Amino acid sequence: MGRTKAKLQNGQPALGGWIMIGHPSVAELLAGEGFDWLAVDMEHTSTTVRTFHELSLAVKGSAVDLLVRLPGHDPQITKLVLDSGADGIIVPAVNTPEQAREAVAMAKFPPHGHRGASLCRATDFGRNFRDYYRNHNENVLVVCMLEHIDAVNNVDAILAVPGIDATFIGPYDLSASMGLPGQTDHPDVLEAQQTLLAACKRHGVPAGIHVVPVGGDEVSRRIGEGFRFIACGIDTEFLLFAARHMLQEVMDTSEVRD
Repeated sequence: MGRTKAKLQNGQPALGGWIMIGHPSVAELLAGEGFDWLAVDMEHTSTTVRTFHELSLAVKGSAVDLLVRLPGHDPQITKLVLDSGADGIIVPAVNTPEQAREAVAMAKFPPHGHRGASLCRATDFGRNFRDYYRNHNENVLVVCMLEHIDAVNNVDAILAVPGIDATFIGPYDLSASMGLPGQTDHPDVLEAQQTLLAACKRHGVPAGIHVVPVGGDEVSRRIGEGFRFIACGIDTEFLLFAARHMLQEVMDTSEVRD
């Protein structure tokens, strides 16, 4: 079992970040910084299964759990990324209990799912097949994204599905589904988030949230609210933040000297 799943089961925060650039060096850099997990975004980027395979090689030997945000509810892609070494999946737009059951099933081997078995990289090309197969269903992390008003309305039925290790609120898609695109601080959107968070607490399923701005204060605030599976930023945002911060310092210094 990876440290992300262990922390979640113990009620501890598991901190991670998104990989959107899709270059192995970026994954390797972030993996060395102490995150519990990193998630490769295949939903909103051009990242392919082959690219993910290379990213997985780049973080091999680190303590980070490498997850994949899938492009959809596709068991074939799920099988390929798990075969390539993913420690778990983040399934977008889980709006019904039926979709939640399929999210769990496509990540697990029979009898708890329908993932196919093979002598793939995840099994060390067959050298570790027996132990991998025996332990996989317990070890794999399944995260369901609750990012639509339909998910809010169906949240109790979704969270009653066995095998969900965590949820993840997508604030931007949630706001869009409510006719308030990008208005993540709108009172109605915040109320919907709190509805999801309260349901997760009732069902004992760790709740997740995406913190976009780079800053520890907001992450700490979300932890205080009860969120446990937290994306602390995006690789692109980390890069932009550093560049802006440096340039602003230069301009401030120049203004003082002038």
